[in-house]
Amino acid sequence: MLFRIGEEKARATSIVRYAPDSHFPAHGHPGGEEILVLDGVFQDETGDYPAGSYMRNPPGSGHRPGSRQGCVIFVKLWQFRRDDLESVACKSGHGVLFDNGHEQVRIETWAADTDVERLNPEGLEMLVLDGSFRDATDMFARHSWLRLPAGASLRARTGTKGARVWLKAGALQQENLCAF
Repeated sequence: MLFRIGEEKARATSIVRYAPDSHFPAHGHPGGEEILVLDGVFQDETGDYPAGSYMRNPPGSGHRPGSRQGCVIFVKLWQFRRDDLESVACKSGHGVLFDNGHEQVRIETWAADTDVERLNPEGLEMLVLDGSFRDATDMFARHSWLRLPAGASLRARTGTKGARVWLKAGALQQENLCAF
């Protein structure tokens, strides 16, 4: 668990590991669900999603997720705007994955030993997929997660192997999020 507001039904951001041959029962996502496959192959009734795949299951959607070989996913629940009904299933994890004018989700690759600065007028969330970077106080390596409030820009330096980073830019605590 990386972030959570609520009890059983919660606004949450997590890294979830599926054991081989495991699945969840069919269930709905009244507040939407966002998934990035980090390792292995994630599956549901719509297909197989290898590492790097990105999905947005909008509010009111549902599925029966699982994995035959096992997988690790980054998942966000109950963080959709009420008017965000776009479904996305992308099996190539690079560049802009989603942009609706309110938020943008993308994967960036940063060169080794490079200074990186990202302005942050509305809010910024990051997950390190590979490599590492350091800001003024911390080192962020593979599967490290960072969330910056609006106005707190990122100033960082990549490690010797550079970094590949999932980023979400936009208002992180929007007024019109689905209620849980």
